[in-house]
Amino acid sequence: MIGRLRGELIDKSFPTCLLDVSGVGYEIETSLTTFTSLPEIGSQIVLYTHFVVREDAQLLYGFLEQRERRVFRSLIKVNGVGPKLALTILSGMIAADLAACIRENDVQSLVRLPGVGKKTAERLIIDMRDRLDEWGLAEAIIEPGTMPRRSIVRSIARDAETALISLGYKPQEATRAISLIQDENLEVEDLIKEALRNMA
Repeated sequence: MIGRLRGELIDKSFPTCLLDVSGVGYEIETSLTTFTSLPEIGSQIVLYTHFVVREDAQLLYGFLEQRERRVFRSLIKVNGVGPKLALTILSGMIAADLAACIRENDVQSLVRLPGVGKKTAERLIIDMRDRLDEWGLAEAIIEPGTMPRRSIVRSIARDAETALISLGYKPQEATRAISLIQDENLEVEDLIKEALRNMA
């Protein structure tokens, strides 16, 4: 099991980054939370990893924080939730907000996440409720049915990045352009326009 890697970040293109460890390049998939927090290429970083071996592939998933990896590992234990969906969930909602949704039985917010239907949301709440203490998160309460603002902002940013990529921009260019915008009150269309101005 590869549980931790320290090395030089030599490339990043969401959702993947490439880490050089003593001359060996490890291709690692990340959540949007981790990816947007990665430093500049050439920086030395540490990633906490989860290694998956399948018949047709060997995959590494990486996280800047051990807490996010713990949540990821809890997610993939839920029936019907694989590594890809777990990363998608963590890309659309930070761990604290996910914990709040589970604690408050907030199915409505969970089903807004890409790939999460009502049955999956209900299964997440039932299966993960007893694991919240393992995450080391403070008690967090949100109004049921209301997606936390931080998660809304993240979802809008993800939609804007997808739109920019469809326009022909590289994922790295789209991510950087969006990350430079500080106004968190912009909707998708306005965020795209602002990003295009930054890339002009």
